[in-house]
Amino acid sequence: MTYNEIVNQIGDGLLWTTEILFEVVGNVFNYSVIVLGFIGLFIWLRLQAKYNNEAKNDPSKIK
Repeated sequence: MTYNEIVNQIGDGLLWTTEILFEVVGNVFNYSVIVLGFIGLFIWLRLQAKYNNEAKNDPSKIK
C-alpha cells in the first residue's frame, strides 16, 4: 500500500463521516454560529458604547 493510497482512504473516510454529520445536523449548526456571532457583536457594541461614554465623561481616562 502506497502513501497516496493511505492518504486517499483517510480522505474518503473523512468525507464519509462529514456527509453523515451533515445529514443529521443539517444547517442548524451554521445558523446557530451565525446567530451567536450577532448576539456577541451586539453585546460587544453595547459595552463599547458604555466604555466610550465613561471615558468621555472622565478626563483621567485614555480615549
